Amino acid sequence: MTHNKSKIGIGIDFGTSNSVAAIYDGEKAHLVPLDDSRFVMPTASYVTRDFTISVGQKAIDDFIFDNQGRRVELSAEFLGEERTSAGGLEGPTAESETSKVFGQAINDMGLPGRLFRGTKRLLGESSNERITVFQRNFRLVALVTPILVRICDSLRQVSGSANHASIGYPVEFEGHEKNRNELGLKRLQEAYTHAGILRQHLCPEPVAAAISYLNQNTIEERSLILTLDFGGGTLDLSILNSDGFKWEVVATHGVALGGDKIDQTIFRKLICPLLGKGERWSRVLDGEEVNTLFPFSEFEELLLNWPVSYMLNQNKFTAPVTQRMMQSDSGAKKFKRLYDLIHQNYSYQIFEAIRDLKVKLSSVKEATIDLPEIDVEVSITRDEFESLISGILRQLEQSIEQVLVKAGKTLQDIDLVIRTGGSSQIPAVKKILENMFPDKVIEHDPFTSVATGLAMEDYFKSETW
Repeated sequence: MTHNKSKIGIGIDFGTSNSVAAIYDGEKAHLVPLDDSRFVMPTASYVTRDFTISVGQKAIDDFIFDNQGRRVELSAEFLGEERTSAGGLEGPTAESETSKVFGQAINDMGLPGRLFRGTKRLLGESSNERITVFQRNFRLVALVTPILVRICDSLRQVSGSANHASIGYPVEFEGHEKNRNELGLKRLQEAYTHAGILRQHLCPEPVAAAISYLNQNTIEERSLILTLDFGGGTLDLSILNSDGFKWEVVATHGVALGGDKIDQTIFRKLICPLLGKGERWSRVLDGEEVNTLFPFSEFEELLLNWPVSYMLNQNKFTAPVTQRMMQSDSGAKKFKRLYDLIHQNYSYQIFEAIRDLKVKLSSVKEATIDLPEIDVEVSITRDEFESLISGILRQLEQSIEQVLVKAGKTLQDIDLVIRTGGSSQIPAVKKILENMFPDKVIEHDPFTSVATGLAMEDYFKSETW
């Protein structure tokens, strides 16, 4: 391959959880700092009431700071006015009075800002065309664009130009509509155009990871290569036929399965019981003592989705928690933890601790989640962790089998397996792949392979500028 020093390739991996950008000069790929000096930027945006927008880690930090200790006060949503007759007369001369019509109590009047995290998940659903933010309707594309603008600004600081790029996309966009992939790509391309990327090459994310590997390693014989990209939001797979110089896509497959789901599973099974799940609740109703399970399910879904967990800090949630934690039994301490979590909006910190736990369990057989904010310290072994996520691991195996069926191939036909993505570092995932493909599995740049592969793809597919 000939290299043209006058041009560079640009690759942008806009991920569900995190985003990465890279440039390729024909010889070497370079990651671009996006979030201060960090190469990996959270895919997040925060819109305040005066419609100022922050992105990346600052968006998350601003959101958490603005909601700590804040009491949520919901008000009825004003829908309009209705006119009713005051005396039974009819016609335009009839006296009438006007009353305001309100909808369900859903408006948080004190909400300082809206955090948008994982907007990539919404791109394939037509029902998400517009999202209301503080009584203004925003197109979904308009909420994605600021993140891409930040990425493009960072690229310009490094390369001087960012009007072209190879952009990655998941094999399957999330959603239930038949045209979700077409719609998702259309919206994604529009957002990139608004951010200044006018010349675009599209490339499936697992294919980009394979390109990155093939450009950095010599494969002289024709090989059938399976790439498994197991990230924060999705599991994407591709099978490529390559002779080391050319490649063709044989099959792709993708499912909405990633590290975020693993984190929620650990929270649900390991943390929720320490917050009161499964405890009973005694109180007096209409003069009689009633003893039932505490309605923890009403709290659970909000706890498991930290960008909206601040909604728990309203009286209908905190009142029963306060009542329950005042009872003199061993379960009271659990509800004190739940109250502190709600009041100080600690859900994000818990998910960060869970992510740290996963990293530790990749190298040691036992690790501890230490959450001094809510007085929790709990240890878990790697075997226990793998048991908790056994359902997710089964889905992983099934997905591998499905992409092989699509390609009309067997396990034995695969010559090389490229493992990438943060969740691919889990030892149980490694073990599954080694059992299915003995001595054929290699790890390749878990967090950056897609971005570097996209940059290489852009370099070799672009015309000379």
